[in-house]
Amino acid sequence: GRQFPRFLAAGGLAALANFGSRFLFSELVSFELAVVLAFGVGLATGFLLNKYFVFADSANALHVEMSYYLLINLFALLQTWLVSVFGARWLTPLLGLALSQASAHLAGLMLPVFTSYIGHRYLTFRERRSDGG
Repeated sequence: GRQFPRFLAAGGLAALANFGSRFLFSELVSFELAVVLAFGVGLATGFLLNKYFVFADSANALHVEMSYYLLINLFALLQTWLVSVFGARWLTPLLGLALSQASAHLAGLMLPVFTSYIGHRYLTFRERRSDGG
């Protein structure tokens, strides 16, 4: 019942950490690299929030959780990066949007929400079975 809303809240906070840190990283490195670095900030934030506030009944060992979390989020990173860069470099300039990098990055962050939830629920933080098996 409440797991998906908590996942969305944790993801929202992680996305804010990701989104906000990208502006800081963009002061130091290219937009493309800043998106990747910011994703790392969001990744660490999201893991901690999901582990302790969303999927607290995980049956997996910490190293298993971390491995699955990284794998699922590498796929999410690919989705985020492709949408962000495609949007910033080609789509938003074509549409004449003023905040092309910011809006493209935000769109890129929204894409993997559902695929990540499914992966984390059934792999990363798989719950203990209550039937004893």
